[in-house]
Amino acid sequence: MRNGRRADGERADVQWRWRVTRLTTSREALAVSELRFVRRGFGAEAVEYQAAWDEQRRVHAARFADEIPDTVLLLEHPPVYTAGRRTADSERPLDGTPVVDVDRGGKITWHGPGQLVGYPIQKLPRPVDVVAHVRRLEEALIRTCAEFGLETTRVEGRSGVWVLGDPVEQRPALGGLSLDFDPRLTDEEFDPRLNGPEYAPSNAGQRREDRKIAAIGIRVAKGVTMHGFALNVNPDNKWFDRIIPCGIRDAGVASLANELGRDVTIAEVLPVVERHLTEVMATAELRPRAIEPKAVEKVTETTPAA
Repeated sequence: MRNGRRADGERADVQWRWRVTRLTTSREALAVSELRFVRRGFGAEAVEYQAAWDEQRRVHAARFADEIPDTVLLLEHPPVYTAGRRTADSERPLDGTPVVDVDRGGKITWHGPGQLVGYPIQKLPRPVDVVAHVRRLEEALIRTCAEFGLETTRVEGRSGVWVLGDPVEQRPALGGLSLDFDPRLTDEEFDPRLNGPEYAPSNAGQRREDRKIAAIGIRVAKGVTMHGFALNVNPDNKWFDRIIPCGIRDAGVASLANELGRDVTIAEVLPVVERHLTEVMATAELRPRAIEPKAVEKVTETTPAA
């Protein structure tokens, strides 16, 4: 099969990309195999969110049973809002647009055309180090952006991959006011959706603020990961203006195309993401989360006074 087509010319539903040096049917071999990529659907073949979620569960069960190697599903979704377990009601669309509540961590986000979504389903040693898994995903995406000429980074306390903005004092004023008076910095209930386009997440680049180019939200069940990342390649970022993306009010969203000032396609990004995920994840030395021994209090016996 090549480029999603079988030898007879008919389109195949799944394109398999194997990056395994040796694969046997033994469970022991599968438990330590390298990374496999499944390109599930893009463009007109974008995968509905519920169908992809069902596929994740199926692959998750197979990976837990060591029937398949670690697998990354790569795809696009039709437009959909999904809400992680920590999403607040005030962060959802104000107009009642449907939101799919999911079992991953994190808050609300949007998926849709122009966004590359990856669901790494990987078995981790127990006790599971969730933070290390997230850091590996971030690193692969940071390397991907760098290969396209865009410098990105992490932001302390905020998962995902970020394009850093200018220092606050160097940013343009909003609404004629100095950013020293930016209500988002002092009002936790401030809603940018009700205060004009100058506060819209999609305009963060114009405001030269920090902006997220890749969101990450995962779940680990039975030691196997689910959900994953969403990298904004060339989406219409105005979809994010209807929510509080990831629950963050004082930053926005970015895309490779907008930041680079040229068209970038999912087809260009796919092989680069696969290569860097392979470099970071398949070669990582997976270790259980370190557990510090509990402090043992010294107990001194005393003899009651006579």
